[in-house]
Amino acid sequence: MNILKQLCNKRRLGQIDLTRSRVRLYRIAYAWSHSQSIADDLTQEAMEKALKKIDQLKEHAALDGWLYKILANCWRDYCRQQREMDDIQDYSLSEEDHPETQYARRRVNDLVHQAISDLPEDQRQIVTLIDIGGASYIDVSEILEIPMGTVMSRLSRARKKLAVLLLPQRSQLDVYDVKATNVYSIREKQ
Repeated sequence: MNILKQLCNKRRLGQIDLTRSRVRLYRIAYAWSHSQSIADDLTQEAMEKALKKIDQLKEHAALDGWLYKILANCWRDYCRQQREMDDIQDYSLSEEDHPETQYARRRVNDLVHQAISDLPEDQRQIVTLIDIGGASYIDVSEILEIPMGTVMSRLSRARKKLAVLLLPQRSQLDVYDVKATNVYSIREKQ
């Protein structure tokens, strides 16, 4: 990551934290590809393209949307080359706590990732950009180059399908949203 800082300083972009942006891009790429290696490759390709074209960025405040758009284009290129998607791999949260909570969190994470992977690609892209990436409807509309009404309808359909897929699983797990850390604490019912 020191290379990113050096490049930013060299181009007088010290106020942009590309390290944090890389983590966000990786999360989105992983949600789309379900593969750590593909997500890594997509993120690296998007960051490389962004660094080469950083002079085209007009407003530093629009950095995330600009990077997501580059990532979406990299994803499209990848999908054109590859027709088959890899299965979802084990993905664990970086929080450090006791093993029981980590196990329960991993179970919920696996269920959510499986449910997201069952969505059609157009819905999966939108729900991950908005609900995981924190992008606005307008940003997603610009990133995917579709009307905002289409974004809203696909998001609605995606959330309804996720509810249908995940609600039956709710009876097996007791999930509490901890707003202070924005992390799920889970206790398995006995």
